[in-house]
Amino acid sequence: MPDRSESRFVEVDGYRIYVRTFAPRRPTATLLCVHGGPGGTHDYLLPLADLVRAGYRVVFYDALGCGRSDLPPTIDLFTLEHDLVVLDEVRRSLRSDRIHLMGSSYGGMLALAYAADHSDALLSLNSTGGLSDIPLTVREMRRLVRAMPARVRAVLRKYEARGEYHHPAYEAAVMEFYRRHLCRLSPWPGPLVSTMMRTSRPVYETMNGPNEYTIIGTMRSTVITGRLRRIAVPTLLIHGRYDEVTPVVGAVLHRNIPGSFFHVFPESSHTSFWEQRPEYMRLASGFLGMADRVDRAS
Repeated sequence: MPDRSESRFVEVDGYRIYVRTFAPRRPTATLLCVHGGPGGTHDYLLPLADLVRAGYRVVFYDALGCGRSDLPPTIDLFTLEHDLVVLDEVRRSLRSDRIHLMGSSYGGMLALAYAADHSDALLSLNSTGGLSDIPLTVREMRRLVRAMPARVRAVLRKYEARGEYHHPAYEAAVMEFYRRHLCRLSPWPGPLVSTMMRTSRPVYETMNGPNEYTIIGTMRSTVITGRLRRIAVPTLLIHGRYDEVTPVVGAVLHRNIPGSFFHVFPESSHTSFWEQRPEYMRLASGFLGMADRVDRAS
């Protein structure tokens, strides 16, 4: 859609956080979208702006150290808990009593953790390709790697043994994984390419590691599953059949969030809002409408 967005900055701990808003003339409610990475940008989530047509104000932001937001001089603030502080400040800046919250990938983990402590500030929660257990997620990703062609596995093993995660041959092999399990479209959409090219290495490599399935950064042992039962808003959990954050990971969320809805898109991997965009938007807008009706009836 044409870019009719408005941009501004929110200050958090002395740093500027970039916020971008799409809105209809008379929005019925607000949807705040949280990108993944950690270290990505909001750009790859732009299909969610389609929901403006359903009457929603749709808000995106770049996390601290990412995209158009400020990059601190040290890595001390690159943590899940500080990312939750940033999310809360952005949410408060929207000046809405309660909002709908959507998170993708690591942003899904953030959204889940936020909802566990702030359900009173939310109308609903959408976790797309989200997770609550990093070790489980890595085990599932490694299972997907073992199913890759032998020639690809051989390259991965060779350079991982050397610790040469940025060797061109290794990165080309990693792209084979991404084409199967991150986004199956060919070519990739421009905004997704932009996010991949502009990912903040200080954030990504501090918290995650050199690539999606080699999580050796500070969040490698993170598990928030125990928090999930505190989530007390309508919750939609979306995964793709070929998702790098597999439906096995999504099933853990579903079992632990009371009354949650779990949907697997059959032709998608990690970016179902691109890969099956019309179907995704029908599901997401229907869910938002249901949550709005529940709120009005309460």
